[in-house]
Amino acid sequence: MEGPSEVNTGVETSQEKPQRKFFGLSQNVFVFGFVSMLTDFSSEVTVKTLPLFLANALGVQPAIIGFIEGFAETTATILKWVFGWLSDRLKKRKWLAFTGYAISNITKPFLYFVNSWPWAAFLRFADRTGKGVRTSPKDALLADSSEKKKMGRSFGYGNSMDTLGSVFGMLAAAGMIAAGGSAMAMTLTRSIYQRLIILVSVPALLTLPLIAFFIRENAPRATNHRTLNLSLRGFDTRFKLFLAIMVIFTLGNSSDAFLMLKAQRSGLDLVQIFLMLAMWKAVTSALSIPAGILSDRIGRGRVIRLGWLVYALVYLGFGLATQGWQVWILYAIYGVFYAMTDAVGPALVADMVPESEKRGTAYGIYNAAIGVSALPASLIAGILWQYINPSAPFLFGSVLAFVAMIALTVLINSGKETERAI
Repeated sequence: MEGPSEVNTGVETSQEKPQRKFFGLSQNVFVFGFVSMLTDFSSEVTVKTLPLFLANALGVQPAIIGFIEGFAETTATILKWVFGWLSDRLKKRKWLAFTGYAISNITKPFLYFVNSWPWAAFLRFADRTGKGVRTSPKDALLADSSEKKKMGRSFGYGNSMDTLGSVFGMLAAAGMIAAGGSAMAMTLTRSIYQRLIILVSVPALLTLPLIAFFIRENAPRATNHRTLNLSLRGFDTRFKLFLAIMVIFTLGNSSDAFLMLKAQRSGLDLVQIFLMLAMWKAVTSALSIPAGILSDRIGRGRVIRLGWLVYALVYLGFGLATQGWQVWILYAIYGVFYAMTDAVGPALVADMVPESEKRGTAYGIYNAAIGVSALPASLIAGILWQYINPSAPFLFGSVLAFVAMIALTVLINSGKETERAI
């Protein structure tokens, strides 16, 4: 029977007292949920809609947009790896996470002044730098602050709050555009984008006092693992194979910027696009905790494979869709994929790497495996869109998702030991 690993970590942490519980979740997990919500309220409205602004207001070509998105994600990849390792080496996670959030949320208001794609690329780079600094230390801190039997629930809660912030942000953006007399606008102009920047800048900055005053350090004490490095040495074969499969999937998982461009080509105006994005994130938010709990009960691998199947079918649908109503339906189902994978993947890493003092490095490598494929994935998607047709990136992604799903099935069924871990 496939299920989560039963390995007991046995690692002591620097906490002398157990953290307070909120609805069965530790204080760190609970507070980081609100940090993620406020950050995504800002990011989804500004950074994630930046490709629309580039295409509509500045006339930037899809191949360049793909390069910007891929370069930014690759930057984050390298930093996730390095700062995950650094959090293990320093035995400190909280202030690395704080620094990452500060970089991203302080630089976002400068998007107000963007008037060229190199300037946009620089600020996108800054935002991803912040994400690269914070992600692995934060994930390791959450894993160390969670009960093993509730790992999926903890990460599911974080993903739910994260996407709930996206919902609020998209609804606020749609309301602002409609109230400003641009309800039927088909393109994202510079004036509309600047109003969005003003709308979401303050909530992002509120994350910093939350981390500073309410998050507790929970890094492991010194152990016998004296040598920590940036390589895969010291991790078992199952973890390495899982990373290779993640690379295969991610090569077909290009930036969601192309999905927004697809929605626009299908005839949706700006308000409809923002409402549709809010619906997508609402589905993800509603299903993330149930998906995490389900992974606690039946195993992470099963849930991830099902999520990849949903992705493959949805991307196939995007490749064939021509009408706005079809895109609406596909976006709703797309939210199911995110719910079943975004939180369950990190929970699986915690199962596969039970040693707390190595988790920062493990999350760095895991995030690197995903992010290292982001640049080629987005470049490929941009080239396929621009030089073949706009359906090609989605068909390519669908095929790779099917391949990754089959590969993960083989990995799970390859032996009893692997099956118990995944």
